[in-house]
Amino acid sequence: MPLFFIQSLAILQKDLKIEWRTRERLGAMAFFAFLVVLIFNFAFEPASPIVKTAAPGIFWIATVFAGLLGLSRSFAIEKQNDCLMGLRLTPADPGAIFLGKMLGNAIAMLILAALILPVLVVFLNVEIAPALPRLILPILFGTLGFAAVGTLFSAMSLNTRLREALLPMLTLPMLVPALLAAIESFRAVLAGHPLSKIADWLVLGGAFVALFVAACLLLFECVLED
Repeated sequence: MPLFFIQSLAILQKDLKIEWRTRERLGAMAFFAFLVVLIFNFAFEPASPIVKTAAPGIFWIATVFAGLLGLSRSFAIEKQNDCLMGLRLTPADPGAIFLGKMLGNAIAMLILAALILPVLVVFLNVEIAPALPRLILPILFGTLGFAAVGTLFSAMSLNTRLREALLPMLTLPMLVPALLAAIESFRAVLAGHPLSKIADWLVLGGAFVALFVAACLLLFECVLED
């Protein structure tokens, strides 16, 4: 295995171990997402036609805003005891550090998504189980795009005083195309549309994921130097 990926896996393993020991980030994300879905439960009548149309938007609103809560902690833990400086002093490639952190954030987001889907079923009475196999790619592409952009801007806003406010302002505008593709492909799957219509949105989502990951890998070294 190339050294680049070995370094990325080491960063990923470190982040997963920290999360397993503390469980503070995923717990806060899950609780926040639950509250978002609960609020929409009072706004819409469960099992109504409009709920099926709104369910993809509700899912991604809960996922993105809860994910932003977790992303703000992604590099905050590295700031303690100058751990980020320690990472910079290692011979690890900056791109490998980014990839490891991004994969850690993506895994946390995928776990969060797996927790949100049953909550949608229970509170909004949305039938997701029959469409679940076809929902994997829309959720995966949306999560990876969010994790890539969010990880870069989380590192960029680390040393600012308004980190919690700056991170959403930087991340959300960049995510509009990827989120549009994720929401529309999610909606098309739930509506039972043919594969050709779903595939168009999936191709768009996959293209944005590839673009975001490549751009963030190239830019992360500049962010670390600053």
